[in-house]
Amino acid sequence: MTLEELVNPWSTLFLAVYYLIVIAVCCIVIYNTKSPAKASAYLLLVTFVPVAGIFVYFSFGFNYRKREIYSKKIIKDDNLLAQVIRAVNDNSRKILRTRPELFGNFDSVARMVLKNENSLISDNNKIDLLVNGEQKFPRLLDDLAGAQRNIHLEYYIYEDDETGNAIANLLIQKVREGVAVRFVYDAFGSSGIKKLARRLKTNGVEVYPFYKIIFSLLANRVNNRNHRKIVVIDGKIGYIGGINVSDRYVNDPRFENDYYWRDAGIRIEGTGVYNLQYTFLSDWNFASGQTLQPEETFFPSGLNGERVGNTIMQTVVSGADSKIPSIMLSMAQSIAVSRKEVLLTSPYFIPDDTILNAIKVVALSGIPVKLLVPGISDSKIVNAVSSSYYKELMEAGVEVYRYQKGFVHAKTMVCDGLLSMIGSANMDYRSFDLNFEANAIIYDFTLAATLRSQFYKDLEDAERIDPVQWRKRSRMQKFKERLVRLAAPLM
Repeated sequence: MTLEELVNPWSTLFLAVYYLIVIAVCCIVIYNTKSPAKASAYLLLVTFVPVAGIFVYFSFGFNYRKREIYSKKIIKDDNLLAQVIRAVNDNSRKILRTRPELFGNFDSVARMVLKNENSLISDNNKIDLLVNGEQKFPRLLDDLAGAQRNIHLEYYIYEDDETGNAIANLLIQKVREGVAVRFVYDAFGSSGIKKLARRLKTNGVEVYPFYKIIFSLLANRVNNRNHRKIVVIDGKIGYIGGINVSDRYVNDPRFENDYYWRDAGIRIEGTGVYNLQYTFLSDWNFASGQTLQPEETFFPSGLNGERVGNTIMQTVVSGADSKIPSIMLSMAQSIAVSRKEVLLTSPYFIPDDTILNAIKVVALSGIPVKLLVPGISDSKIVNAVSSSYYKELMEAGVEVYRYQKGFVHAKTMVCDGLLSMIGSANMDYRSFDLNFEANAIIYDFTLAATLRSQFYKDLEDAERIDPVQWRKRSRMQKFKERLVRLAAPLM
């Protein structure tokens, strides 16, 4: 028997086994992937990229989270929480019933978020827009210094640099003053703070990584990241937005950043902080393995406490544990019911069909829609995928602007000069389906006017894409964009 006769049977057997594995994996993809677009992308990858396609799917696409059982039920039912939830629902319905004019066309957005997320509609808030890290961090340090009982922080990126250490040093000082400090950081986004985390723990700060990664190249957990940026101080003051803790978010010549960083967040004072507190407690119990339960120091003033302002807001969260993509649906509904103007800013614009069609329908209806995206980006691939959407958006009447002063990282929306949305979620598949995100929805003409003014100020540092010139791009450039767009559901 020749060597060729010995090898061929084994080659045939190997191919037969491989094809059976491919068929099995394709069945798993179809069964486990909710999005048809994402399922199609993974089917193409598994079928046409031998071995590597299967590896990529099980590393980044397979939904292990069903076996992790992350759930807000980690917070047990108790009397205090039951009282808070009842009060939240009663007060929220009362506001919707008695003050519908404050919501304009967006009462449907408020009702949807309330129903799906049990998210307090709070009318007792003072909210300040914070533009960039140079506005956020001084306010945050002042508030942290004034903390009396507890400090809760949750960040996707926290770096061991000047900014990160300034906050860390203050946290250690507050522990020595008797303040309870709890800190959750994402194990992937903040992978460089192990030394800093040990120093915090040594000095009494409770610190835990969210979704710890053993070996990221083989971990689906790279997908299900905690992308939230939340701070809650004494249950009275909260921060939310797109600004992480890093020198790069502060446009100071001392830090020698690669480019100007344009970002946004808000400072909340009032009962709108309660949903942020509840979200943190859920994430804390998951990350720490503890069973920390609600107590009066976390929700100190009650819904009938001292009034600090009149701004109405909600928070909407979503993540790997969500039954429905609440953030995506709240964005789509806000756009869909707009009647005057829609202003969108997103650093990573890879919309699913729901968002894309909502934008196009509104624009085709003659309503002005403006989209601000990066001209300078930290991801050339994402920018290329984003570019593949511009032609059809502009054909529908959307004005697309590319920011030139630096990198625009803000995730904001202003609709009809009334509804504002600010948070951690990008307009992409990852934020809608994979990561844990948190957005604030504010129903207020004053804040919307401030955010709208900032949007138009940003347009002064942006260039509008000329639809005529855009159509004249080379066939090769168009082909590249259409090619990378095939991978949009995987990004």
